[in-house]
Amino acid sequence: MSRFTADRSTEGEVFFSRFYRIFFILFLSFTLSMPATLQAQLIEPNSEAVETSGDIILLALPASAALSTIVMKDKKGFWQFTKSFATNIAITGALKYTINKRRPFNDGGQAFPSGHTSITFQAASFIHRRYGFKYSIPGYLLAGWTGYSRINATRHDGYDVLAGAVVGIGSSFLFTTPYQQEHMQLSFKSSEDEFLLRFIYKF
Repeated sequence: MSRFTADRSTEGEVFFSRFYRIFFILFLSFTLSMPATLQAQLIEPNSEAVETSGDIILLALPASAALSTIVMKDKKGFWQFTKSFATNIAITGALKYTINKRRPFNDGGQAFPSGHTSITFQAASFIHRRYGFKYSIPGYLLAGWTGYSRINATRHDGYDVLAGAVVGIGSSFLFTTPYQQEHMQLSFKSSEDEFLLRFIYKF
């Protein structure tokens, strides 16, 4: 019974990991599949509602990620989120001013990478890395919508959004460790006539 449960848990983790990769690849393929001048036209070009929703998620998603560490009384997770967030802001800002890529239709500079996208993907990937992929699915969907909102507003093209997602995810995975593995340990030993399942919880 215990062995069956452990096997199912491992299979679930593999499934979610594969699902995450597929979702991310599809998102990037969708983003980059059209010319920059057409990417904003899927719903309504320069939709104020779409742009505003992206701005709201920009604030709400990082706040939710930070709040999750407080709810979980996860002090270490809070500092990991803080370091990841600060690193993401620093890298994004440095790339913006160093590369100074022009925005679509030559409407201003500092387009690469998308700051909205990097911030929201950093928050979503922190939840993924710290607490598990299944808890981060809504965050990834909201981050993806934020990236689209920047394209819709013609403030960024697909490459800006792609770079923002990579920087955000990379910043989180650089500092964040899984929460459960720090508090729980599960080991299994077996022989011909017996098996031993050991569970340790560290307070």
